[in-house]
Amino acid sequence: MRKPAWLRTQMTRAHDYSQMKTKLKAGGLHTICESGACPNKGECWSHGTATFMILGNICTRSCRFCNVQTGKPHAPDTNEPEEVANAVRSAGVKHCVITSVDRDDLPDGGAVHWAQTIRAIKKTAPQTSIEALIPDFQGNEEAISAVMDAGPEVISHNLETVRRLTAKVRAYAAYERSLGVLDYIARQSRVRTKSGIMLGLGETEDEILQTMDDLRKAHCQVLTIGQYLQPSRKCLPVRQYIHPDDFRRYGDIARDKGFLFVESAPLVRSSYHAEKHV
Repeated sequence: MRKPAWLRTQMTRAHDYSQMKTKLKAGGLHTICESGACPNKGECWSHGTATFMILGNICTRSCRFCNVQTGKPHAPDTNEPEEVANAVRSAGVKHCVITSVDRDDLPDGGAVHWAQTIRAIKKTAPQTSIEALIPDFQGNEEAISAVMDAGPEVISHNLETVRRLTAKVRAYAAYERSLGVLDYIARQSRVRTKSGIMLGLGETEDEILQTMDDLRKAHCQVLTIGQYLQPSRKCLPVRQYIHPDDFRRYGDIARDKGFLFVESAPLVRSSYHAEKHV
């Protein structure tokens, strides 16, 4: 299907954005903002927010909405936590989002590496707030606790889609397991919890509303809702382009259901306006 006019965007060339791009490039690290060609990176970088991906760029899962390479990952880089922290400091990042590929090959899913990275940022750039956008760690509560104990201000885990479509969209993931991850974090700490879903994969409105209810029952406080866009031919096709008016309506409904913050628009991604969710 042809993309509608509301999905076309122009990248900002603001001075703050250009400075951030130069500094991040000099750090030589991997950002989802750049590699994923995120339509919001200009706005986010202008506000001092950047998203780093740790633990390599090869995933042990093959989710059909994602274009990340699947295979046997390399061993974690023991220098990466300090390198990320130094890049955050030198680039003047005010709010840092950390995410990673799924590392089901590691006994702890990479949780210790996650914790080391968060602690390194807090030590090297203490004024920077942190959001940890984590995988499900196969529901391993010890691994989840390791990330929690490192002290990020926000922990997010994306549900991605409705219950019925989870098996089709998310390889090796489980809808209830993801809800359990969010619920465990909310019950065990005071950290703010966050999740995101994509629309346009064939879900119904009733399913969208039920997903909101399920997230609220899991004590999720922040919700992002965006349009799914097919990143490559191997990924699932777009079934429907949702009109911006419907996104605004879903945002209003979510706020009425009790979410503290909701970002709902076609180009919204997990880290959009992340600095506001602390």
